[in-house]
Amino acid sequence: MTMNRRDFLKVATASSGGLLVSLNLAACAGTPTGFSEDSGSWQPDAWLELSQDNQVYFTLARVEMGQGAYTGLTTLIAEELGVAPEHIQVRFSPVGKDYINPAIGLQMTGGSTSLATSWQPLRVAGASAREMLVSAAARVWKVAPGDCSVSNGQVLHPNGSDALKFGQLVELAAKETVPDEPALKPAEEWQYIGKSRGRLDAMAKSTGTAQYGIDVELPGMVYAVVTRPPRYGAKLASFDATQALAMPGVLDVFAIDRGVALVADKYWRARKAQQTLKIEWNNEEALAVSNASVMEFYRKAAEEDPGVNEREEGDPEGAIESATRVVEVAYEQPYLAHAAMEPMNATAVYHGDRMEVWAPTQAPDLGRIAVARVTDLSPGDVDIHTTFMGGGFGRRLTQDFIEEAAAVAYQVRKPVKLIWSREEDTRHGLYRPAMLHRMKASISGDQLTGWHHQIVGPQILDWYVRNAAPAQYPWAPKFLYDTLGKVGLMAEGMATPKDVSAIEGAVDYPYQVPNIEVRHTHVDPGVPITWWRSVGYSHNGFAVETFMDELAHELGQDPYQFRRGLLQNEPRHLAVLERAAELGNWSAPVPEGRARGIAVHRSFGTYVAQVVEASIEGGNIRVHRVACAVDCGEVVNPDIVKDQIESGVIFGITAALYGNVTFENGAVKESNFHDYQVLRNHQRPEVEVAIIESREMPTGVGEPGVPPVIPALGNALFALTGQRQRALPLKA
Repeated sequence: MTMNRRDFLKVATASSGGLLVSLNLAACAGTPTGFSEDSGSWQPDAWLELSQDNQVYFTLARVEMGQGAYTGLTTLIAEELGVAPEHIQVRFSPVGKDYINPAIGLQMTGGSTSLATSWQPLRVAGASAREMLVSAAARVWKVAPGDCSVSNGQVLHPNGSDALKFGQLVELAAKETVPDEPALKPAEEWQYIGKSRGRLDAMAKSTGTAQYGIDVELPGMVYAVVTRPPRYGAKLASFDATQALAMPGVLDVFAIDRGVALVADKYWRARKAQQTLKIEWNNEEALAVSNASVMEFYRKAAEEDPGVNEREEGDPEGAIESATRVVEVAYEQPYLAHAAMEPMNATAVYHGDRMEVWAPTQAPDLGRIAVARVTDLSPGDVDIHTTFMGGGFGRRLTQDFIEEAAAVAYQVRKPVKLIWSREEDTRHGLYRPAMLHRMKASISGDQLTGWHHQIVGPQILDWYVRNAAPAQYPWAPKFLYDTLGKVGLMAEGMATPKDVSAIEGAVDYPYQVPNIEVRHTHVDPGVPITWWRSVGYSHNGFAVETFMDELAHELGQDPYQFRRGLLQNEPRHLAVLERAAELGNWSAPVPEGRARGIAVHRSFGTYVAQVVEASIEGGNIRVHRVACAVDCGEVVNPDIVKDQIESGVIFGITAALYGNVTFENGAVKESNFHDYQVLRNHQRPEVEVAIIESREMPTGVGEPGVPPVIPALGNALFALTGQRQRALPLKA
């Protein structure tokens, strides 16, 4: 079969642009507006672009902070479109309603939702484009579309020898009807999904060409640092910048809402001059808390207020009254910092009627609100350019660093890069909340008959709603921002989603116990908090799985068999528990001087069980090995799953051994990695991950590796020493 020159030119050269296929994601509020002759494109909700020069571009609606979204989501498009993932150019999305995360209602990356929310819509998008390209080629060849096939970015003729590249077909394909229900490839035909393939961003990150927020450079850029009050809640009283302004390169010093900003032509000049500022703070409204006072506050609140009943089954009080034994314990967890390797930063430039911001943010739509708060601009006047980020862990969901950069750029009228120092990152961040858990179990004979869990502590939405509520109504005037936040809190659980940050991992207690009660006593000591990797699952996982271990020993049962017996109606919990026990040699003798602990936990829809083998050497806790089993449904890239579970293990061990933000009179004591430690490479345990095969819908893996490792390590230490530790961090 041959194609005449006239027909080929119609296909290959008539278009002025490319084919832009609307993904029409489930998150989108709108639909495509149709093909535009002027631009040669469709106006989409989210974009897959195919150009005449045979390039394929995918606009990534979720940020890449190391969790693998860049590779995983591109793989979904690649599989259905028929193009190798490495041949697709990935672009970060702009801010827009088309890129809202449907699981959250904001343009946010978090909650291990990226793959779960994209699994179906991105595959449908790729399949729709594929079918339109095939249909266009079939019209050219005058053959049935079903007789054509797609491979490596081209449509193949039924004769097996002729082919048309996607770039040759884009204009004709743009005129095809978008299929209502395109046929998705069956699993047995997958070329990329489920296969171990390298990360698409690995080369750029390895060669230093990937642009992180801290790498952004603009012509004429200056640098800013901000001095914030040592105590939360303190206000600026006065400052003297005489000495700083006389130093080389210093351009300006002025007050902003969050402290005193200093601007210089170079970063280190700004840092050096910052040390000469003489600042007086008004501490009338400043916090005066300490770690001890927070826990005392929690204990008093727990006694006075039993809290809201979040789950009740059976007759918990009756189970206590008829019990032969009642076990009561309490667990305490401290504030935790995120300690992301890339400190907070943002670059902003004010153009008079618009502002551009380059930032490593997990929530660019909230970044717009942050800018609007400190300028005369509306959210629609703000462009947020998202970059790669050197760790997020929830810290970059809060936009204080963007707010500061915008406030400075608005005043100096030059491109400004604002960078937090490591010390500022540690002392002026927002933290995983400290929590208290009061546990009670009723036992009759050798049976666990009742489970009571009282959670005491704050809710994250109280701190986050300030910018989250306005982001959902970007048309609202700024004087309503605070009102929207208050309304959002009042309507929580009714007009707005219920805040489960304090109770997740507790209300979904999986064990078959006839009488269950879970309550939350909502108290807030005033320390700024935000999401932290695995959020409420991190502290509830520790309380639940440590108490389960205590109850196993109380009943004289093996901790693994005790859990196994109570999970017979939970097949996915049971499968990971049994696989982890097998992988971790649970029934085999333990090497001398070591002990094993076990835990299982479901978070963000993913089931993870872990066996930790640990010892105490030279007065220090050493984790030798962690065996993990994970069920995250359908797997897109096994290597990324293993990487993320291993990463969660390291993150969790760090928290278990070292995590503790110390407050003294309202100020944070720790400052850098010497006193807020992270696990070093020589301390890294052997981690083995087994993935349970599943055809269930895929779930996230960025966070679920964290919750079980902390109690599993604590349980191993109990098996080793006979001493139960009920407060974190763990001690040798």
